[in-house]
Amino acid sequence: FSVPNGVAPPPSLLNIFQEINSDLGTEEGREIRRGRGCLEGWTRQGVLLLNSVLTVLEKRAGSHQAQVWERFTDAVVGAVNSQLDGVVFLLWGGKAREKGMLVDRSRHHVLEAAHPSPLSATSGFFGCRHFSKTTQILDTAGKAPIDWFDVQ
Repeated sequence: FSVPNGVAPPPSLLNIFQEINSDLGTEEGREIRRGRGCLEGWTRQGVLLLNSVLTVLEKRAGSHQAQVWERFTDAVVGAVNSQLDGVVFLLWGGKAREKGMLVDRSRHHVLEAAHPSPLSATSGFFGCRHFSKTTQILDTAGKAPIDWFDVQ
């Protein structure tokens, strides 16, 4: 999702920002400004954004599905599940929900919604309020909140 400074954010990331602004912006009086897309600030706070498939052929969505990436990302989710406690998993889209079967829901928190893609965001991503819900979960657990506005 993240892009270097000077690169236009992809549509899915713009939809994520729109949801953050809608979910938290009015309450905090802040917003993510257009043209930004570098999420290094999130990474420094412990946020991991992980697609089930990490590469595709240019302009061919889904071109590398069912290859080595899915096994790799299953292993990443499995490692996070087994080695950490109280993780908030935000599962966006059908492929992400499938990864939810690898998560011990008695030890972690799982929030599910449609993918932020322009093709599906209006089917349950917009209005999911996952960012304020994550803040509430972390607060209840005595953990530091994520500054979702930390976008360069």
